[in-house]
Amino acid sequence: SRNFFSKRSKDLKSPAASAPGWKLFGKVPPRENSQKDCKIIQQEYEARTGRTCKVPTQSTRRKKYEIEPLSTTALILEDRPANLPAKSVHETLRHRQEYDEMVAEAKKREVKEAQRRKKLMKERFKQEENIASAMVIWNSEILPNWDAMRNTRKVRDLWWQGLPPSVRGKVWSLAIGNELNITPELYEIFLSRAKERWKSFSETTSENESEDAGVSLADREASLELIKLDISRTFPSLYIFQKGGPYHDLLHSVLGAYTCYRPDVGYVQGMSFIAAVLILNLEEADAFIAFANLLNKPCQLAFFRVDHSMMLKYFAAFEVFFEENLPKLFLHFNSYSLTPDLYLIDWIFTLYSKSLPLDLACRVWDVFCRDGEEFLFRTALGILRLYEDILLQMDFIHIAQFLTKLPEDITSEKLFSCIAAIQMQNSNKKWTQVFTSLMKDYKEGDKNSPASKT
Repeated sequence: SRNFFSKRSKDLKSPAASAPGWKLFGKVPPRENSQKDCKIIQQEYEARTGRTCKVPTQSTRRKKYEIEPLSTTALILEDRPANLPAKSVHETLRHRQEYDEMVAEAKKREVKEAQRRKKLMKERFKQEENIASAMVIWNSEILPNWDAMRNTRKVRDLWWQGLPPSVRGKVWSLAIGNELNITPELYEIFLSRAKERWKSFSETTSENESEDAGVSLADREASLELIKLDISRTFPSLYIFQKGGPYHDLLHSVLGAYTCYRPDVGYVQGMSFIAAVLILNLEEADAFIAFANLLNKPCQLAFFRVDHSMMLKYFAAFEVFFEENLPKLFLHFNSYSLTPDLYLIDWIFTLYSKSLPLDLACRVWDVFCRDGEEFLFRTALGILRLYEDILLQMDFIHIAQFLTKLPEDITSEKLFSCIAAIQMQNSNKKWTQVFTSLMKDYKEGDKNSPASKT
């Protein structure tokens, strides 16, 4: 019978050895136990070829390494291999010129980058010096004489430049005030109530027992669940408010105490960002006092209680100054029926702390504490002015997406220069006068409406 396996197994070549890929690249396929000492390999080579191979010394290796091109840009200066036609004189000169141009361009970029870093360092040093000198003025002159100096031109100009971080919390507390007369002891009372509710919700309680407290079980459970959910979403990149972070329980306490203090308002999404910014700059009880008083301001109360009629009045007043300052962009927005509520609500609810970088948002808060609600809408117009040219090229969807998530590279210098250029005056009427006249118009309209007559 015919033997299909007539060859001996030792004569068979392995598939790896006969693979064309190994031959193509001049490599030897890996074999088992193929590792040999370098001296043995050298002896086998000398015995097979009859040549002696000199091991290069350390200095020779270094010399060879030094003449090798250190980058791909240097390859154009090397001669071609012997098996290829040599470069012509013209080609050699051209390659040399191209290489010189690349090196010059690289040096130019390095010089430009060094100048940019030097400029940034210089600006940083200048900013630190300004903060240090401003801190001395605030601590020694302004804060001890707050009532007498807060509205002077000197203080207002210094305030516009941004508050030093070390005095920011103190100035915010004084500027926001405490019209509600909340004390640290009152905060502890509402915090203990909140803790009792959290404990009762963790246990099995009847619906009747919780209704005796004044709010339904479903409403309170929803509010507590919303707080828990929102805390994890508050400045997620900082991690300090996440579960296990140093400020997680603190933020939970302030928000929980507020829901007990103002059950008529409860917890609304966006509050966690405002409370978080205050916690970063104030002690726990002071943060709660500032938080409660801040949310009691007319604008914040209208938005957090979702008072539609008041919100529409704020939007109408904003559009008056929008048309006055940015007429082209105003018409562009109107052509797409893009109303202010699509972008203003998120900005007002979080006082820009979610939309802007945290350090820039704090500077907006600085002037907001000085000027009140007017500055919130002036900041909105400053943002629109800053990106006017970009927004004029966009359609409805892209405008909404852009204003929902602003660019991260926005700087305080650019934004505040645009805010400074905004004129909050229309027909010699300031913000408060325009808003008051709109309030009167709405009231008269309500009286003359068919519903009011019936």
